[in-house]
Amino acid sequence: RLERWQVYSTMKTKESLFIRPVHEFSKICLLSLQAMVRTNRSTVGGFFLAGRSMVWWPIGASLFASNIGSGHFVGIAGTAAAEGIAIGGFEWNALIVVVILGWLFVPIYIKAGVVTMPEYLKKRFGGQRIRIYLSVLSLFLYVFTKISADMFSGAIFINQALGLNIYLAVIMLLMITALYTVTGGLAAVIYTDTLQTVIMVVGSFILMAFNEVGGYNNFQDLYMQAVPNITGNISADCYEPRPDSFHIFRNAITGDLPWPGLVFGLTIQATWYWCTDQVIVQRCLSAKNLSHVKAGCILCGYLKLLPMFLMVFPGMISRILYPNVVACVEPEECLKYCGASVGCTNIAYPKLVVDLMPNGLRGLMLSVMLASLMSSLTSIFNSASTLFTMDIYTKVRRSASERELMIAGRVFIVALIGVSIAWIPVVQSAQSGQLFDYIQSITSYLTPPIAAVFMLAIFCKRVNESGAFCGLMIGLAIGLSRMISEFAFGTGSCVSPSKCPTIICGVHYLYFSIILFVISCIIILGVSLMTKPIPDKHVRDRCDTGLDKSLIQLEDTVITNFMNNYRFSSSSFNFSTTEPEEEPGLCKKAVMCFCGLEQQKAVKMTPEEEEELQRKLTDTTEVPLWRNVVNANAIILLCVAVFCHGFFA
Repeated sequence: RLERWQVYSTMKTKESLFIRPVHEFSKICLLSLQAMVRTNRSTVGGFFLAGRSMVWWPIGASLFASNIGSGHFVGIAGTAAAEGIAIGGFEWNALIVVVILGWLFVPIYIKAGVVTMPEYLKKRFGGQRIRIYLSVLSLFLYVFTKISADMFSGAIFINQALGLNIYLAVIMLLMITALYTVTGGLAAVIYTDTLQTVIMVVGSFILMAFNEVGGYNNFQDLYMQAVPNITGNISADCYEPRPDSFHIFRNAITGDLPWPGLVFGLTIQATWYWCTDQVIVQRCLSAKNLSHVKAGCILCGYLKLLPMFLMVFPGMISRILYPNVVACVEPEECLKYCGASVGCTNIAYPKLVVDLMPNGLRGLMLSVMLASLMSSLTSIFNSASTLFTMDIYTKVRRSASERELMIAGRVFIVALIGVSIAWIPVVQSAQSGQLFDYIQSITSYLTPPIAAVFMLAIFCKRVNESGAFCGLMIGLAIGLSRMISEFAFGTGSCVSPSKCPTIICGVHYLYFSIILFVISCIIILGVSLMTKPIPDKHVRDRCDTGLDKSLIQLEDTVITNFMNNYRFSSSSFNFSTTEPEEEPGLCKKAVMCFCGLEQQKAVKMTPEEEEELQRKLTDTTEVPLWRNVVNANAIILLCVAVFCHGFFA
């Protein structure tokens, strides 16, 4: 046990050397370099969790910036141009779910002392198969719904603004984006996200463009009249605005976004994304204490009010100003304007920027789009690297040194980029050319089983590993059958509907999400009740059972789980005094320093320091004053969410 403590304390000592970057705004690259050089990037804790000493305001800003990518500016504005304001309900749903994240999920994760979400399931259920499955599926989702979509949407904007080839624009952006992600770690990502959030919000406010249409009331009338001149023999339903364009809650049967799906189906997807997805949760786990987690979630919730005004309404205004381009319906006309026969709504926001703004402000909005693209991609790259390194690579290379883990994570980012670029053509033509609908549909097909597993893992201690795994596998089979069928037959468009059988593709993707979630829950509970339960001592600090967490032994929560999950040994870190020390050359030393792989001597810690370090690692206590402050703000945020939904219902 003493030897295991020494290994653990030696590694955690390196985490304690984290030095917080200076808190001031400057240029993005300068800020990235400051965070990069001031963070101990040569440790797992420093690179992946920023030393767990972040405060609330960069966490909240980073949560928002990580979520709002160029896919939102292009995708949400495009869907709004085609269908109206209902797409804004996707953003406002997060106001409720971020409260669930900060008050219910994160305390459990902190108590469990985890770095990744698959690691939590490993600790909760035991075994390796769920952890590996979730890691692999998360990486696939990153490629198919996040990285490729963000790169495509960013390339659309640059293509419209600068006339560059889409793939050339993607490669240039990725070179810049990957640079400070690969070299800086999570601290650099969070602090640059904070600055980029300010850029996005300020720049987007400038382009609300209500003065171009004579105010909000006139805006409603003009939108309902925005139809293209060239329609051919195509049905009017394909190019006229929907009668319910200014309603969030729409008919449960005939609505393009039916209200039961928007309320319940979307909440299932949002629970997966905001409460169990590595990109989001990793930012919360970097907080210095639970009050900062909650305050960051509240800040993110208030920022999520903005997309309706900064993206949805401008997208609809773009249709008013450029109906022949944005609302084109003839395939030949659409190919001429945007290179996609299924429609050109995706260029609604870029078109507004390029044609409406003067040169100086156009450059500002270009920086906004680049900032949103980079902030989203850097967050995904860092989190995907974490998943691959900690949950997959350590299973292949059980004796890998910490330096090897850092290198493997950085190399994996490069491979991830290549696969994502190859998937862009599929994104371009899916879901009638509406990018945001494509993202949400893929999420509906693959993520409800994951949300079901996490929900039941936290709130039902009777659920065991067999039930969770069966639920995930059967749910995956059902979801893949729908997704593969949709891609095989094509999603089609209003002009050329898909030939996919109604029994397979006729159910709206939000309804499909509800059905898949319910089926997964039934399977998980059914199999769990028919199999042997997990011993109570293994679920006390990983399940919201109301038990006294202090009963958990320190060895069970710290040493055993840490060693079993990561299989680190003293040789893994090469901290032994017998390790030959070879002085690297000047060039190698410079490269190692730039990438955060420089050797550092461990500092000897006393047993009291070790115990205090471990206490802080899993501590969820809060100062009563600040606990009351964040609780009161959470109630206010929920009231704001209810009001906004009611006003635009």
